[in-house]
Amino acid sequence: MYARVRRLAEGAYERLLRRDIDGTPDHVAIIQDGNRRYAREHGSGAADGHREGAQTTEQVLRWCQDLGVEELTLYAFSTENFERPPEEREHLFDLIEGKLREFADKEQVHENEVCIRALGEVDRLPERVRDAVAYAEERTEGYDRFRLNVALAYGGRAELLGAARDTLGAVAAGDLDPADVTVEEIDRRLYARPVRDVDLIVRTGGDERTSNFLPWHANGNEAAVFFCAPYWPEFSKIDFLRAIRTYESREASWRHTRRERAVALVRAVAGESLVETREVVGRLREQLPHVGSEELTDELTAELDRDGTAE
Repeated sequence: MYARVRRLAEGAYERLLRRDIDGTPDHVAIIQDGNRRYAREHGSGAADGHREGAQTTEQVLRWCQDLGVEELTLYAFSTENFERPPEEREHLFDLIEGKLREFADKEQVHENEVCIRALGEVDRLPERVRDAVAYAEERTEGYDRFRLNVALAYGGRAELLGAARDTLGAVAAGDLDPADVTVEEIDRRLYARPVRDVDLIVRTGGDERTSNFLPWHANGNEAAVFFCAPYWPEFSKIDFLRAIRTYESREASWRHTRRERAVALVRAVAGESLVETREVVGRLREQLPHVGSEELTDELTAELDRDGTAE
């Protein structure tokens, strides 16, 4: 009886969360933490925890596609994981190899045109895992509807250091002018894989840290972060929807702050005259042709109208 009531309550809460969500992030990155602790609490070995966690991964992929997320990055194996006991590492390598080949052959992956890619120092992985990476990438390289990035032998500092060394080498060789070292140039040299800026980072397992994960793409974009207590095998659709809601709340707050700052700037330029203020907003619209500028200037006008700036 209790289990049935709980399922009904969870179903109702899930529907409520889904109705509350107006939009979704383009790129979600997930730190899948807690497999080993989950296994210990259930009297199992680490291998069982990792296997159950792999099932959660498949569910999350479906949720992303259902909600309209366009890119998902999973932190599957960090550079720090090389320090784990050899038997646990070998099991992880077996699991990663098997899941990559399984995903590459899945009907769902091909129906939804999922492009699978590995991010990280893949050459440090055993040959069987490298072969599985190559197989998955080759099988899905023609797809572009959805990107699934699997971070393997990944470390954010190592990624940034590699890009810095690569850039310095190009400058020293005379192939790159220092004046041409731009954000786009650095981005191009990050593990040689184009990745969208991260909109939302999710970490399971209770720890509140992002563990050196995609620092360039997440910190530079001021990504929203959602920490939750469930271990990765326990991560539910409700948890995922709550993470999306956190992203939406952060975006709404960011838009409000942007509007307030823009209004203050316009007032500083135009003074308190509503006529002059509208003229400045009109000039901003002309001078900012990029995507989003029209929305911003419309918001400015509405904010000024609500504020009742004196004539």
